[in-house]
Parts: sequence; structure tokens; C-alpha cells
Amino acid sequence: MESSPVHAADAEFTVEAVERALHQLFYDPDMAQKNVAQKWLTQAQMSPQAWHFCWALLSQDKVPEVQFFGASTLHAKISRNWSDLPTEQHVSLRTQLITQVCQFASGPKMVLTRLCVALASLVLHTMPDTWPTAVHDLLQAFQTGQGIAGADGRARCLAMLELLAVLPEEFQNSRVPAARRTQLRTTLAGQWSAVCPLLQQLLRQADSPTQVRMRVLQCLASWMALDVSLGDSEGLLQDSFSMLSDPELFDTAVETIVSTISQPDSHRFADTLVKLVPLVLGLQDQLRKAVETADIETSHGICRIAVALGDTHCRTLLEHVDQWQGFQALVNMILFCTGIPGQYPVDETTSSLTLTFWYTLQDDILSFEGDRQALYLQVYRPLYFQLVDVLLHKSHFPSDEGYASWSSDDKEQFRIYRIDISDTLMYVYDLLGPEMLRSLYDRLGRLLTDTGRTAAWQDIEALLFGFQSIAETVDVSDSDVIPGLIGLIPLINVTNVELADTVMFTIGSLGEWLADHPLMLGGILPVVLQALSNPDLSVSSVSALKRICRECRYNLQPHADNILAATQDVLVKQIHKSTQCMWLMQALGFLISALPGEQILGKLLSLLSPHLQQLENLTKEMPSPSNKSTIVHILGLFSSLFTTLDTNAEPQGSEDMAVARPAAPPHPDPHPVVVVLQQFFPLIQAVLSKWLTDSEVVEAACAIFDKSLKTLLSSFAPLVSQLSELVGQMYGAIPQAATLELTRQLVHIFSGEKEHFAPIKRLLELLSSITLSIFQQEPRDHPDIVDSFMRLHAQVLKRKAELYLSESLDIKALFYCEKPTVKSTCLFFTELVSHCEDIPAVGEVLQEDGKLLLQALLEGIGGQAPRSLMEYFAEVLLGMNRHCHSLISAWMQEVLLIPNFPSAQVSMEQKQTFNQQVLREQTNKRRVRDIVRDFSLQCRGLHGTEYAGDY
Repeated sequence: MESSPVHAADAEFTVEAVERALHQLFYDPDMAQKNVAQKWLTQAQMSPQAWHFCWALLSQDKVPEVQFFGASTLHAKISRNWSDLPTEQHVSLRTQLITQVCQFASGPKMVLTRLCVALASLVLHTMPDTWPTAVHDLLQAFQTGQGIAGADGRARCLAMLELLAVLPEEFQNSRVPAARRTQLRTTLAGQWSAVCPLLQQLLRQADSPTQVRMRVLQCLASWMALDVSLGDSEGLLQDSFSMLSDPELFDTAVETIVSTISQPDSHRFADTLVKLVPLVLGLQDQLRKAVETADIETSHGICRIAVALGDTHCRTLLEHVDQWQGFQALVNMILFCTGIPGQYPVDETTSSLTLTFWYTLQDDILSFEGDRQALYLQVYRPLYFQLVDVLLHKSHFPSDEGYASWSSDDKEQFRIYRIDISDTLMYVYDLLGPEMLRSLYDRLGRLLTDTGRTAAWQDIEALLFGFQSIAETVDVSDSDVIPGLIGLIPLINVTNVELADTVMFTIGSLGEWLADHPLMLGGILPVVLQALSNPDLSVSSVSALKRICRECRYNLQPHADNILAATQDVLVKQIHKSTQCMWLMQALGFLISALPGEQILGKLLSLLSPHLQQLENLTKEMPSPSNKSTIVHILGLFSSLFTTLDTNAEPQGSEDMAVARPAAPPHPDPHPVVVVLQQFFPLIQAVLSKWLTDSEVVEAACAIFDKSLKTLLSSFAPLVSQLSELVGQMYGAIPQAATLELTRQLVHIFSGEKEHFAPIKRLLELLSSITLSIFQQEPRDHPDIVDSFMRLHAQVLKRKAELYLSESLDIKALFYCEKPTVKSTCLFFTELVSHCEDIPAVGEVLQEDGKLLLQALLEGIGGQAPRSLMEYFAEVLLGMNRHCHSLISAWMQEVLLIPNFPSAQVSMEQKQTFNQQVLREQTNKRRVRDIVRDFSLQCRGLHGTEYAGDY
């Protein structure tokens, strides 16, 4: 834009320049030029000249886009730069703004709205001190038209309603201190007594245009967000229900009613809420007619109103025992909405809205005590049994043809919907108890044993889905129907993938029960093993087997050969995707862990031999993408197996828990996994000889040893020396975070054992040398390596600080390395400074260069680092103060004397206070964090502002 104002000086923020920039923004095809124009226009809005050119842009001869920018600029100046305007100009600005609102009362709508928002901002700046009667004066002006020209009565009315609608919204969006916000909220809420009657009058007038009524409804919703009294709004809210019969107002009326009765403090007005129940029940005829005519929007809206009242105010309405029949009718109305005809989500989307209500009702009933709880249980338990029937019906799959025609998005929505139903059924079990399972079992038994008719697979699947939903999370060990269910499963004629999936998931959910009843395994395992060969049942069948192997591992010895044979077959035939293959190996890890010790090695070698042979063949071939994916897959199988193969048989927990466990005493014989790894080691070396520079292969190889270390702990000892050498080779070829993490595990488990100290020490020296050379180049290109490296050295300092006595370890270079990953670096320095007394080299480095570390910390606290990192800086400061107090005392005094350091926002007095507070605390970590946080806010100019509350 050659004549663009982009390169102009501030003095050239003129009307003409702004119009040229707007033209460039809207019409220039070059995105780069659009961005330049956008940036310039933002600067223009911030300039002092904006107070003047905004009025010219609102001229009636300008195009709407220009007028809109003028109105937006006016709002920006009032909301952000109010203090720049002299007090004596406030009244004239108000008058001009009201005039402009009236001039645009007939449109364009977007300009009118922005002008009303600007006027609302002005009101908020002047109430209640300089313009306490703002709302009253504005209502008077717009109603009478006194002193206002250029708008007829209807246009003024719409402009007034627009202003009333945006005023609370502008308050919600404004950034003001908490005390001022409370004052404004109270002042605005006090104006509701004048606004509400006016809105009610406009809504009730027979000749009020639809547009006026719509804005009245929007005003009500907007003002209710100010926590105005629902009791004072009762008449207006009741009138809003009458608007539901007008198709043009229906959606707006629904939004208004729902938002009004959902306000957090509306429960205080119990009498008003009770009066709303008949109004909601009065919508039932309209609801049923909408369902009959497939009017989805209407049925959805009415359901939202019923659920909003029932869910938000369930306990309040239950407490009015004398009104129990009305509330019961409301509950039945919501049950109708839950079971609304049609298939979710292609025919209806209403039923999902109701599910949370059933949680609320159940919780509130059970929260009562004594007679009242007994009364409500008597009333609502039968209704909850109806709910179970409704939910199971809604969970039905459609016909095979219908389901095949669904889009992938519809299928995903239905899957999530069934999960929500499953969660609801599980929760309802707490209320209905074993009787619920008995009901499901009886129905399933009748379906499967009735020879007179063939049951639809959807009916069988839905009942199994109900069982699975409960057994998934509820303890059903005492249920007397589970043995019968196990006996019924083999009777199911599985002709459908969806039914087969649910059978598998149901079996998996009964894993804990089967562990207590191992005799039932013989009848159920063949069903699972047979399903393994079906790729369509990959996820469900593998998941079921994994859960059985995990929960029942000590009872599976009689079935071990069958399980191993079936899984080996599907693994060799590559029936399943990689993820499910990994699950299978984890399942086998659980299984083999529980076998007698003398059987484990043989089973392992038999299981792994085909994969070892395939891997050996691949080492003889030239590297290729297909070979690589196969190698990574096979290595993944090994690491998955070793993740769960724990012969110590400790309780199941997360993988990371293994790192925190104390090392188990050495096993007298080599652990079977160690024997396998020893045989496997030459093959790994052969693989890496060709793939040593491929990060994905190296990572997969590291995962095998990482998982084995976490599982075997001290039993891994025979491999420490070999692995240390291999890790050094891998890291030397291609530095990678995975190798550093593996070294961290070695340090954690074995650094304290004398016979392993030397290889770990050599490995640490090698890794440090290589990593420090990376730091000297461009460490910011390798944040993962830097992070893992710092975590490794923090672990070394924590577990075996004597490793730092090595002459080959350059502590000074470590101290000076670049630090793109601040969190792990702070962890490292926190550990490092704690050894300044017992490791002479650390003390020397801190003595010489600790001041630079302190300066870097203060720069970060002063604003050079995100506020989220302040707690880590505080920990390093605390460590320095605790372990080298005399040094930090001198350094703090010295660096804080530097002008404008660490920020120009803080005074010398504030810096001295910070210095004294930090040096005083040597033990209280939380106190130091608070001191650092407050000083950081002062440095950023945020202390005492609303932004500080987000910290």
C-alpha cells in the first residue's frame, strides 16, 4: 500500500489514513499487507488522536465497516484510557455518545451494539460516584426522547434495550479491582427495581413487536447474571414462559429461562422455584406434540428447561415435602425426555441432556436421613428401575443396515453416549443394589433360554452392556447371579461384531470375580481364546485376555499352555495391530510371572524364539523402511513383555512406582529375564550395528532395558557392565534422551553398589563429555536432551554424589551449560548447591561463579521468565541460602545495588525488603516461594492488580 499510513509517524493517525488502512485490511488480497494494516490500526486505536478521529469515522456518510471501527475505537479508549480524559469532558462525552446511539438506533446493528458497549463502559466508569443516577437518566432519555433527535420511538426503544442487554455483559468483561467490582455489582443490581417493571411492561404489551420482546428476554438473561433477586423477577420470568408458544421467540425464551433458573444463588428463592414447577409441567402437551411431529428443536428446548429446574434445584424442591407430587411429576417428565423416541444421535440428541439429573436426584435422596429418606426411596426406587429399562433401550444398536449407513461422526457420538449411559447405570447400582443385577440376569436368561422365539442380538447386547457397566467398577464378588451369567455366555449365538465386542468386554470386567472363582475359568477362557483369531474383535478380545491374566495369574497354570499357544499363533500370523500385540505380550508377562520358577525360562524361550529368529534374519538384510518398522515392532514386543514379567509378585501398580521401590535382595540364580537378555544381547548389538544412528530403533532398544530395570531392580545386576558399555556406544552415535533416562535408572538402582560403581562412573563421564560438547554448540535445538541430562545429574547428586569427585567430570562446564529447560535445570542446581561443603569441586565452582547463577535467577524473577517457574527459582534460592549463606548475603547486596536490576519497576526499598526476607528464611520453602512470587509481581508492575490473582 504505497499511500498506506503504515510507515507514517504517530502525528499522521488521521481519518484519511485510518480509512486507507481499513481498506487495506478488508480488501487487500496480500495477507502480509493485511497483517501490517491490522498492526497499524491497533497502534492508531492506542494513540491520543483516537479520541478525535473516532467521531469522524462515525459520520453517516461512511461505510459500515469504517463506522464500526470508529465505535470500537471509542469503546477501546473509554475502557482502557479513561484516565487520559479530563474530568470536565466527561459530561460532553456522555452527551455525544447518547446522541450517536440514537442516530444509529435504526442500524447498522453492529455499529449500534458497539456504541452501546462504549456507553456501558462509560456508565461503569462513572457509577456510583460521578453519575449515580446513570441507569435512571438513560431510561428517561430513551423513553421520552428529551434532548435526543434522529430516532423514532420504536428505534429508541430497541436502542435502550440494546444498552440494557450489554451493560451487565460489559461489567462481566471489564477488568477492575475486586473492591470496585463488588461496588459496581451492588450498584447495578440496585437498578433492577427500575429496569424489571419496564421490561415486564414491554413484554406484556399486546402490540410489542417480536424484536422488542426478543431483546427484553435477552435483557432478563443478562441482568440475572448480576445475581439480582429471582423473587423480584418472578413475574417477568413467568411471563417468559408464555413466549414459548411463539415460534420466533422460542429459542430466545428457552435460553433466558434456562440461564435464569440456573443462576448459582437462585436456590435462595425457594417459593419462586416451587411456583415454576406447574409452569414447566404445563409444557408437557407442547413437548408431546413436538415429539409426535418430530420437531426436534422444540422438544430439545423444553427438555432443557425441565432439566435445568430439576437438576439445579433438586434438593430445594425435595425439601418442600408438601409439594412432592408436583416434583414427582417433574421427575416423570424428565424420564420421558430420557426415553424420548428415536435413535441417538441420528433421530434425537435430547436424551443425553438428562443423564446428570439422575445423579443429582440420587445423591440428594441419599443425603436425607430417617423418615424423609425412606419416603423418597419408596417413591423413587420403582422409578429408577424404570430408568434402567429406559437406558438399556436407548443403548440399543440400530439395525445392521442402519448402523452401516451412519457416518463416522455419528458412530463416535453414539459410542460416547453409551459410555455416559454406562456411567449412569453404574451409579444407579448404588441405589438399587443386587436387585438390579438380578433383574438384568432374569431378562437375559429368558432371552437365551426361550426356544419359542429368537431374540434380537441388540436385546442381548444391551443386557450384557448393563452387566459390564456395573461389573467394570462395582465390586460384584457377593452377587449370586454372576455364576449364572458365566454359564449363559457360552449359550450366546454371536453373529455380530458389536455383540461379540460386548461379550468380550463383559468377560474382562469380571476378571476380579473370576480370580475368586477360578473353577469358572475353564468355561470362559475358550470363548476368549477363540475370539483372539478374529481381527474385528482385536481390542475387546485382547483387553479381556489381558485383564484375566492380570487378575487371575495365580490360577492360570492349568490353562497356560492353551493361552500361550493361542497368543503365539495370532502373534506369528500378525492378526492384530501393533498396539494390541503389545497388550498381548503384557498379558503373557502376567501369566508367565506366576508360573513355577522352573517353567518360566522354558516358556519364555519358546515364546520369544520365533521373534528372535526373525530379528536375526533382519540383521542380515540391508536396512530399509519396512525392516525398520518390523525391528521396532519386535523390540516393542520384548519391552511390553518385560514390563509385566515380575516374579517378585508385588501388588499391581503404575510402572513408575517400580522406580521408588527399594531394591530386592539378589536372587541366588540368574533371573529368567536376565538369562534371556544375556542371550539376546549379541543380537541387540548386531541390530544396533546397522541402526545405531536411527533414533527410533535406539529408543525401542532402550525401552527393553528400561522396562527390565524397573521390573527386575537389583536382579538386573549381571547385565550392568554390558549395558553401560552399550549405552555409551548408543549415545556416542546419536545423543538421545532415552539413553539418558536409561542411565538415570542405572544410577538410581546400582550407583550405591561397589561392584557397579566403576562402569557407571565411566558411563557418566562419557555422557557428560558428549552432552557438554552439544551445549557448546546449540543446546536449544535439543531441549529433550538437556532436560534428561539435568535430571540425570540431579539423580547422581541425590543418590551417589561421590561420582562428582571424578577428575574427568567438568563441574564448571556443567555449571555454565545453557539452560533451555528451566525446571530440570533448577532441580539440578538445587541438588548441586546442597553438596558445596562435601564435594570440594562444587564448593570451588560456587565460590567463583555462584554470583552469576544468582544474577540469572534474579533476571528470571524480574520478568525474563514465565511466572509459572517462580517456585523452581525459589527452591534454588533457598538451597543457596541454606548451604552458602555468607556468599549469597554478599552477592545479593551487591547485585541489587545495580540500577534498574532486575527490573525498573521496583524501588531500592523494595529490593532491600526482598533481600532481607530471602536471607531470613533457610527452612520454610513455602514462605520463600511467597516472597519470590510477590517480588516477581512487583518487578512486572502487577502487584495489587487483578492479574496477580491469576498467579
